[in-house]
Amino acid sequence: MNRQDLRNRKRIVVKIGTTSLTYPNGNINFRRFDRLAAVLTDIRNSGREVILVSSGAIAVGAKRLGLAERPRDIIGKQASSAVGQAILMQYYEKSFNEFNQRVAQILLTKDIFNYDHKRANVKNTLSRLIEMGVIPIVNENDTVATEEFNEFSDNDTLVSYVTELIGGDLLILLSDIDGMFTGDPNKDSSAKLISVVESIDENVLRQAGGSASALGTGGMASKVQAAAKVNAVGCDMVIAKGDDPSVIYKITEGEDVGTLFLRRQP
Repeated sequence: MNRQDLRNRKRIVVKIGTTSLTYPNGNINFRRFDRLAAVLTDIRNSGREVILVSSGAIAVGAKRLGLAERPRDIIGKQASSAVGQAILMQYYEKSFNEFNQRVAQILLTKDIFNYDHKRANVKNTLSRLIEMGVIPIVNENDTVATEEFNEFSDNDTLVSYVTELIGGDLLILLSDIDGMFTGDPNKDSSAKLISVVESIDENVLRQAGGSASALGTGGMASKVQAAAKVNAVGCDMVIAKGDDPSVIYKITEGEDVGTLFLRRQP
């Protein structure tokens, strides 16, 4: 496959992490919200379909509550999410409204995907919103997701489920790192960015590490696992740095940015 083939992808799922929406001190990066809204609206205006999976509720809530760091206990995360999710959607509504783009909030728990009728309901809702020109904004329902059977480990896992459910053909993960490297770039100065991963084998899995951020939860390991899941159902995935949402243009125009995980060919 040539990266130029990404120009033909029509249903695009974008996941943005907490660290791409906030400053290192945990404060909200409002310009990042505005730029993301502009880019996604423009992508949708071009005739493509867009679904956004957004992290950030717990971090935003923790900041509003005056907490020094992201809570680690379940009740603290629930409380922060309850406060933060409402604020997060206010920011998105304001930013997207500047471009006359309608958005909708979808909150999910993992157990939904274990029941055919619940899966069908979510899929039908997402499909109808897309048909109506709305950009769905999906997040985990952290306020009620407290047990192993209904809690996603992170939003990299959540977005892989959503992408498979909705039949996305390109998944873009915007993170705090440029892509996948041959080693940990924070520890190994010789580590090099991997442009394309043709298949996920044991070597690729060994190269994946953990989260380096105090705000985020997902690391490279969870991103590689997400790639394996969506690649298996015919969806390409790109990991790229999210400090400038305009990188989405470069990806969808076939430029060599980030790390591309190739979908499995039939």
